[in-house]
Amino acid sequence: MIDAAIVGLGWWGRTLVETVQGSSDHIRFVAGATRTPSDETSRFVHMHQMKLSESYQAVLADPCVKAVVLATPHSMHARQVMAAARAGKHVFCEKPFALTKADADAAVAATTKAGVTLGLGYNRRFHPEMTALREKIRSGEIGTVLHFEATMTFPNALFLKADAWRADREETPCGGLTPMGVHAIDGMIDLGGEIEQVFCQSVRRVVQVDSDDTTSMLFRMKNGASGYLGTMTATGPGFSFQVYGSKGSLRLEGMTHVAGASSEERRTRLFSTAKWQPIKGPAETWEAARLDVTRACLEAFATAAAGGTPFLIPTSEMVHGAAVTEAVVKSAASGKSEKVG
Repeated sequence: MIDAAIVGLGWWGRTLVETVQGSSDHIRFVAGATRTPSDETSRFVHMHQMKLSESYQAVLADPCVKAVVLATPHSMHARQVMAAARAGKHVFCEKPFALTKADADAAVAATTKAGVTLGLGYNRRFHPEMTALREKIRSGEIGTVLHFEATMTFPNALFLKADAWRADREETPCGGLTPMGVHAIDGMIDLGGEIEQVFCQSVRRVVQVDSDDTTSMLFRMKNGASGYLGTMTATGPGFSFQVYGSKGSLRLEGMTHVAGASSEERRTRLFSTAKWQPIKGPAETWEAARLDVTRACLEAFATAAAGGTPFLIPTSEMVHGAAVTEAVVKSAASGKSEKVG
């Protein structure tokens, strides 16, 4: 059991606590910190038997806290990871890990130097259907991978207040890229290797805040495969991820993390159905397993921090994901295809 502090008590920070508190044998939250204290956060902390720390610095100075879990604005991640490493704390960072490759490199270097475990919240990697798809690709059952295709949507940007950090174009560039799309990009990296080149177009159509709501991206993998990702933040919620191979295609469908939905739904309904279509013969369709992938991801981090199985996502892929994010944002601004650094 590792004692952790949650940093950031917005709707997703609270979800992270709810997924393990009082029910996990691997991790528990003993403290919390927020930039915007309120009666609501005070009640939440009290209900979950945590103490409310006055600042991030206080969390890092607390000898009872062995790990920190960051559910904070994206631009803060890299320096908060480095501060945690200097304090000797294991650190789990919500995605995206960083907005630039340089920041990601610096954060990884700090944790490596300090000898602490680094975890990253790409929780969809832990779902049994993604594990099965990974094995299907590596065994050659799907054949040569030709193309990845994903779409991720939710209506959250329609309800954002202008002063919310998620409404800040600098914090959440390219609309649905950072809250959703990076999950699909991580899936492509996991299953297809490094991405070499990207092209992005991103626009604001209907939302009232200064943030894009419709974003599409094209990818070229280093191994020759291609990819497409579309994200929308002002329509009905949905998720699809499909891999096309020379022996058939496999499609996963489900939901995205919708603000306002129940915590249980946000954690367990991300995958709903799967369909395998071979190049010959009938399709096979089945219902995906229900798994709290948020819990699985946090517990994998805690296990790694305790000296057990290493965390599933290598730090090299964490850095590459940040490099792809940086190239996507650069392409949206330039209107050109951009190389991934």
